[in-house]
Amino acid sequence: MTQTDTSAVARPGLTERLFDIFRLVAAVEGVTTILLFLVAMPVKYFLGNPAWVQVMGPIHGYAFLAYVALMVAALWGRGWGATDWLRTFLASLFPFGTFLNDPFLKRRRAADRAVGRG
Repeated sequence: MTQTDTSAVARPGLTERLFDIFRLVAAVEGVTTILLFLVAMPVKYFLGNPAWVQVMGPIHGYAFLAYVALMVAALWGRGWGATDWLRTFLASLFPFGTFLNDPFLKRRRAADRAVGRG
């Protein structure tokens, strides 16, 4: 077996681990979106206390950046169309979006496995 053959064998395992990590980060991103939009921002604007936004804003920002970076790493090379990519990206912009998108991710992963892509 050549070096190329070894990396080709290792790649599916890496792809699956990246996909699992992406789904975990998607859940974290979803929780931080909910906390920011539905807790921290109302506390800031209705109660005049910006401290929650000052804490949750950066946490959510890092979670969002991790989501986008892992989305590219985990989904690249799976043969997903532009609509699938757009749907997965847009899910990160709305409260509960990543949670509503997770069943789609699981179905697509199962379909990828059925055709030998994942």
